[in-house]
Amino acid sequence: MTKNELTIDLRQMILAIETAVSFVGMNDVNHGKRVGYIASQLGHHLGFSDEDIQFAFELGLLHDCGVSTEQMHSNLVNHFDWEDAHIHCEIGYNLLKNFAPLAAYAKPILYHHTPWQQLVETNVTRRDGRMANLIFLSDRVDVLASSHYKNDILVARDEIARSINTYGGSYFDLTLVDAFNAMEKSEAFWIALEDRHVTRYVWNMGQIKSNTPLTLEQLRQLSLIMAYIVDQKSPFTAEHSLLVASLASYIAKSYGLSSAQCEKIEVAGLLHDLGKLHTPDHILGKPAPLTTIERSIMNQHSYETYEILRHINGLGEIAEWAAYHHEGINGGGYPFHPSATKLSTEARIIAVADIFQAVVQDRPYRDGMTLNEAIKIIEEMARCGKLDEEVVALVKQHAVACFRIASGEDQDERLSYRGMFPEGMGNKSLD
Repeated sequence: MTKNELTIDLRQMILAIETAVSFVGMNDVNHGKRVGYIASQLGHHLGFSDEDIQFAFELGLLHDCGVSTEQMHSNLVNHFDWEDAHIHCEIGYNLLKNFAPLAAYAKPILYHHTPWQQLVETNVTRRDGRMANLIFLSDRVDVLASSHYKNDILVARDEIARSINTYGGSYFDLTLVDAFNAMEKSEAFWIALEDRHVTRYVWNMGQIKSNTPLTLEQLRQLSLIMAYIVDQKSPFTAEHSLLVASLASYIAKSYGLSSAQCEKIEVAGLLHDLGKLHTPDHILGKPAPLTTIERSIMNQHSYETYEILRHINGLGEIAEWAAYHHEGINGGGYPFHPSATKLSTEARIIAVADIFQAVVQDRPYRDGMTLNEAIKIIEEMARCGKLDEEVVALVKQHAVACFRIASGEDQDERLSYRGMFPEGMGNKSLD
């Protein structure tokens, strides 16, 4: 295998999406894992084929890919039937429907909060409808149980079962409810949902290869989906990942790197802020400089990015480039403090692209900077050893082009989320 070839398993990317999206839950980061576990166990009980059990498990991992904010997550877990639950279903559907490797999950995600009585009246296929309702049931079981894990789950399970049964036939297919009733009588089912057990189950499932290796172009498309989820975390970071990736790719081309390396840099740029999904919304959107404590919380995000990506076999250097975007040539920055010799050209390019794009973008506490102001910022950071001088000089040489890309003005050089959503839907609010 040459340096520019990739062999990345789709299953491991699905696990990465679940890890990133579950971070939005802040203090509960295993919701998707538990829904995947519950759905797969129901599939076993119902006699699903091995293929359908695997599908149900992965659907559980992916079902909340349309959730980016704490507020939406809170509404989904605090209300059994929240009136705006359809928003994240529609977003998840539109994110996946045109990405061939995951397109089969789109329709079940679209309907995974649709009550069974309404679902049977739609034109959804029997299989998609059943999978959607399977996830709805699994999701609501976990929501009802979540406050009881590590505490009194074996006492609370009877009340959880009674609650689910009140919705049998209306919200949930009675066949699924009957299967749940039989399955929940086992203490092992409930104990397995504890964090330490369900994470091990998902880890073991992740070792089963999906036999669907992603091409570099497919990895790029999937990274675009993941970047959208991150960028919707805050209106002030909308398109940040997208524009950093576009600018980093442009700088890499100007630097003379190969087309394959430029594509991989673009992927790293799209993924570099995944860890921000675990940063509290009030910190990301604070209309003033952060306190010392808030800054220390914010500074954890690049490590979280690394933790999400490093488990994906074959992603290696891309994960490192993405995670090193706040590291300094002089050993400053955070969170790893690698030596200058360990900071690759690709990582240095992404670091410059990230800073340059951030300063020209409007933020809660300041307006975006002008071209001259932005150049002065990165020049000073290069002088003090934070950024690579050669990369900064290259940005200065192509200053107008870089500014147009970073600010989103250049429609030819920049990536776009257009085409993901129907006309008029756009960046639908996640609040």
